[in-house]
Amino acid sequence: MARLTLENLFKRYDNKDKKKVHDYAVNDLTLNCVDGEFVALLGPSGCGKTTTLRMIAGLEDITGGNIYIGDTLVNDLHPKDRHIGLAFEDYALYPPLTVFENIAFNLRAKGLKNDEVHERVMKIAPLLKVEDLLKKMPVNLSGGQKQRVNIARAIVRHPKLLLMDEPLSHLDGKMRQALRTEIKRLHNNIKCTSVYVTHDQLEAMSLADRIAIMDHGVLQQFGTTMEIYDDPVNEFVAAFIGEPPMNILETTIIKLEKEFYFSFEESDLRILVPKRYYKKINDGMLVKMGVRPMDVFIGDADSKGTPIRVAMFENLGDERRIGVHVGDKLLMLITSDEVRYKRDELIKLEVSGEKTHLFDVKTGLRIRE
Repeated sequence: MARLTLENLFKRYDNKDKKKVHDYAVNDLTLNCVDGEFVALLGPSGCGKTTTLRMIAGLEDITGGNIYIGDTLVNDLHPKDRHIGLAFEDYALYPPLTVFENIAFNLRAKGLKNDEVHERVMKIAPLLKVEDLLKKMPVNLSGGQKQRVNIARAIVRHPKLLLMDEPLSHLDGKMRQALRTEIKRLHNNIKCTSVYVTHDQLEAMSLADRIAIMDHGVLQQFGTTMEIYDDPVNEFVAAFIGEPPMNILETTIIKLEKEFYFSFEESDLRILVPKRYYKKINDGMLVKMGVRPMDVFIGDADSKGTPIRVAMFENLGDERRIGVHVGDKLLMLITSDEVRYKRDELIKLEVSGEKTHLFDVKTGLRIRE
């Protein structure tokens, strides 16, 4: 195992016109991963997560900053000298070689003796459940089997650092779920520091000890799943994590008698502002209010909640999703009630005020109580 340290990491690609340059693909990224930790780099396409992984692997030159694996500065080290294992999105198996020889390829390239190569392959094969596939050719494997071989080839080298670039993206839903479980089990077995690139928040949340969320090359937040879910630092993180995503609505705060309320344009909906925000707000202030669908409730007949019409209803078996229009925005809520709701049916809406979040309209940063 080895800790991974990224210090003020930059990456910029020049285009053909040398007078112009693209924005930084990775912009001042600092990250510290402890020994044996499983870290996910999460974000939308083009956010810089794969570029970061490739710089760690030595496949991309860095524009600025430092990369340490353990105590070793690896900026100028060749990939083969960084003691890493790398599993790509594409399986990249060698078609003329058997599964055994695919896994053994890097070991043979290092000049290991046949006995040691055989011992290592036979030790790693059961961990990835490919021991029955060793004599097969890649053409005869399913997508899930190919990815298992791909990962086996990465870890058979006994890497200090295991890097995985969206290894499940080509698999169907059921296979993704099964292999996700295997990757977590594997990480616990080999006790290797792992960095996992994905755009799938479910993969990141289920696999990682900590998640680094990136956008436009900038690290937005780094923390555990619950830290990011319950305590997002800005609107981007709040909206990106969670399924369905957090409801984020622009609202004007109004004062009625001694209490403040969230009000919404072209809607009669009023939501009481938690008193913890009173020192940060004022009458007429424009903010964005965020609340997760599971923190919005349907009131009963005696509820003081605001009546509002159902815009959509989805029955997903274990939960029901209801959408209501708040002005020109759709606010989603989740319920486990067995009741089926029809479009335009009136329901009373209640919001867990203590679960609301406030964001600055201009910067998107969280307004903390």
